[in-house]
Amino acid sequence: MGSAGGPGAGGSTFTVLVAAAANFGVALAKAVAGVLSGSTAMLAEAGHSVADTMTEALLFVALKRSRKPADEDHPFGYGPERYIWALLASVATFVGGGVFAVYDGIHALTHVEKPGDPLISYIVLAIAFVLEGLSLRTGWRQATGRAEHFRVPILRYLQHTPDTAVKAVVMEDTAALIGLVLAALGLLGGQLTGSGIFDGIASVLIGVLLIVVAYVLGRANTELLVGRALPKPMREAVRRELLSVDAVQDVMELTTLVQGPGEILIAAKVDFRDVSTSAEIEWACEEAETRLRTLIPAVSRVYLDPTPPRTSPPPLPE
Repeated sequence: MGSAGGPGAGGSTFTVLVAAAANFGVALAKAVAGVLSGSTAMLAEAGHSVADTMTEALLFVALKRSRKPADEDHPFGYGPERYIWALLASVATFVGGGVFAVYDGIHALTHVEKPGDPLISYIVLAIAFVLEGLSLRTGWRQATGRAEHFRVPILRYLQHTPDTAVKAVVMEDTAALIGLVLAALGLLGGQLTGSGIFDGIASVLIGVLLIVVAYVLGRANTELLVGRALPKPMREAVRRELLSVDAVQDVMELTTLVQGPGEILIAAKVDFRDVSTSAEIEWACEEAETRLRTLIPAVSRVYLDPTPPRTSPPPLPE
């Protein structure tokens, strides 16, 4: 969650553009190779790259629209809008890549044909592997830079980060490299046996891989759209920080909300010490906000509600 600064911050747009450029070029090459060689796995891979290109386009829109500043009609900003577009991107991966590849693979298995010359497909797969690897390296560098900044393992960062654009690029490029290997194995199996069944199997496996990736990304974006709190250890740290303020007696209710990368809202019902003056309560609120922003630089809004303890009787009328 951390902050909006540090290594790798602000690089999501560049990462997405690199991935989009690589996938667009690869999609065209795969499609041509698939038509010329008659390889179902290559056509599935072409569909995979088209879906990834659509995904990156939607992620680019998400990044741009989510950075609009808050206004009177949207006082909390447009941060959550990135998850709407990112969710649409995962649907594009599911339908445009996964379902197409599975359907094409099943069709190949039920209508087995003799495979054509795989040479051009091997060449395209090798070039695609290099391009996808370069794209993955860009996304991986940004992700590792952020993970090191927050001092957490890279896999834990990818699991919990609200920057789903980088998460999507890393997962999709990883799936793309695995898909390329599966396509190559399908071509090799067809070349050695003279049967197109291996090509069909490779296509189905590529489709299943894409469906899994789409599900993971879709679920992550859905959680953030619905409203995800800070992880429990961070919530406990927030509570301890509030209790460390001299005028604070107790924190009776704590609500946290991740609105986007670098956008965390904290609201709490706080019992201030009865001897505190109104001025002391005001300064205590300022101190609490400063402490929380120091603890978690991504905190953008802090709301504290002075609330009497639940067991206290209401004051008697004068």
